[in-house]
Amino acid sequence: MSTDYDEIRRDFGAAVNMTPEEMDRWLETDESKEVGWVRSGDIESIGHQSGRRIVEISRRETSKLTADDYDHMRKVVGYIHRHLAQRPEGDISNTRWRYSLMNWGHDPLKDRK
Repeated sequence: MSTDYDEIRRDFGAAVNMTPEEMDRWLETDESKEVGWVRSGDIESIGHQSGRRIVEISRRETSKLTADDYDHMRKVVGYIHRHLAQRPEGDISNTRWRYSLMNWGHDPLKDRK
């Protein structure tokens, strides 16, 4: 994966198609909280944790982004691309697959617009 920060920001901006406000609303829903893998000892899924971090990163000025932020942004892009490649057949509107992607900042229903 690239270490070029400009490229990471572009890839992140292209992959994350939900606004911080949309994500804030989404992350409060039961559907958001019910999907994803929860590490032993945690109460929140990895994707839900990532979603909160994505909101923080999205609201931060570019000049204030850290190397850890860029590492997370790369992780987000990779997750979204891998997960999109596993798209299930049929209507995805109310699927765990879509909900998981939304926790990572991507709503695949927006791709149709």
